Amino acid sequence: MTGMDAAEIQRTVQRMAQELRTQLGDALPAAVMVGIQTGGYWIAERLHQELGLCEPLGSLSTRLYRDDFNHIGLHPKILPSSLEAPIEGRCVILVDDVLHTGRTIRAAMNELFDYGRPAAIRLAVLVDRGGHELPVAADVTGVKIALASGQHAKLSGPEPLRLDILESTA
Repeated sequence: MTGMDAAEIQRTVQRMAQELRTQLGDALPAAVMVGIQTGGYWIAERLHQELGLCEPLGSLSTRLYRDDFNHIGLHPKILPSSLEAPIEGRCVILVDDVLHTGRTIRAAMNELFDYGRPAAIRLAVLVDRGGHELPVAADVTGVKIALASGQHAKLSGPEPLRLDILESTA
């Protein structure tokens, strides 16, 4: 795979939405969707629209919840998280663009529990690139790809969305 253009991403999001409908069934209308900034939020916006969810879309900035500052550094620009809908006792659909080590998802779950105790968290990712370091698996995956250690997947957007496979410059 060399990447995905906006049309391929939209088709993938539509398929992901159908999988979520099937998995959540009657629980879907009461679900709260939360996107991880920034790419996860862009995918969540499209999923939220496809599913016609009534609750406002939430966003999480996991930067302050990361456990690997000494490896990746602290990002100089930290956007605030925003969850307007209560999550206590509800199903939360957590959305990210790329699942790699699992550390971003762990950080997102830690932050979610600061807002309340959800009944369940379902993870939807556009890309699972493997290389998990933590026992994290997506409930809904757009595409699975295997990347070499010197490659990474990068979502650009928000308009148009594009996924590129890039060589690391380190």
